[in-house]
Amino acid sequence: MIAFLRRHRGQILTYLGFILFAFVWLLPFYFIVSSSFTPRYEIFQTPPRYFPQNLTLENYPNMMNAIPFWRFYLNSLIFAIGSTVVSTTFSAMAGYGLARLHFPGSNLVFLGLVLSVALPQVALLVPIREIFNTLDLNNTYLGLIILEASITTPFTVWIMVSFVNQIPVEIEEAALIDGATLWQSITRIVVPAMRPALATMLIINFINGWNEFLYPLIFATRNDTKTLSVGLVSLGREAIGSSRPWDLMSAMSVLMIVPVLILILFGQRAIVSGLTRGAVK
Repeated sequence: MIAFLRRHRGQILTYLGFILFAFVWLLPFYFIVSSSFTPRYEIFQTPPRYFPQNLTLENYPNMMNAIPFWRFYLNSLIFAIGSTVVSTTFSAMAGYGLARLHFPGSNLVFLGLVLSVALPQVALLVPIREIFNTLDLNNTYLGLIILEASITTPFTVWIMVSFVNQIPVEIEEAALIDGATLWQSITRIVVPAMRPALATMLIINFINGWNEFLYPLIFATRNDTKTLSVGLVSLGREAIGSSRPWDLMSAMSVLMIVPVLILILFGQRAIVSGLTRGAVK
């Protein structure tokens, strides 16, 4: 036994490290899920109970009665899907152009686009607010979609440029020599080859849009445009005194996690494939 432990010491330590990391990472999710099925009086019981004794489903309907949950849910879907489609579509076109069309200053354009990721969102709130007031885009789906797409586009363009650079340009040239138009070359050769990158960025951008909090908080102040992340804050404001409805907030958090969890479970292979093939040469 001792000889076995010495021989496989490195693997054992690695697995123990992964187990410890998984435990620490999953522990908050366990408390969120358990709290969503726990009565409020039992959540902060002394001594604390790590396993609920009186399970209940009342937290979910009570939460939906406290706020317009399904309206917020629809708003989040429109916001996340719309920003994902816009940013991924335009980033794919920009990525192809920057990778194939080497015009003067193209490297500076690409560098400036990538460096724009370093700009903090908070620093842009005041000028964006002024622009949105002028264009009457506050509390509109279009304004929120434009804002989120502007956040995710730089990283998406970077992935697309890296991916397009790995597609041999000779294939497109051969198609053009054989009589194909530029549009046919792009749609029948480049786009199918970019499917891993497109699938990856669709998933990542959707998750970013679904979890976005700052811009919806500032630019969606009415219930007809609020998203789930802002609705969670609104639910906390319904608290009486200093006690927050952690049971209702936990129930809402679980319902917010479910779509993202399903998307990751079914799209994890596409994410790994797209990032490793597109970002690494």
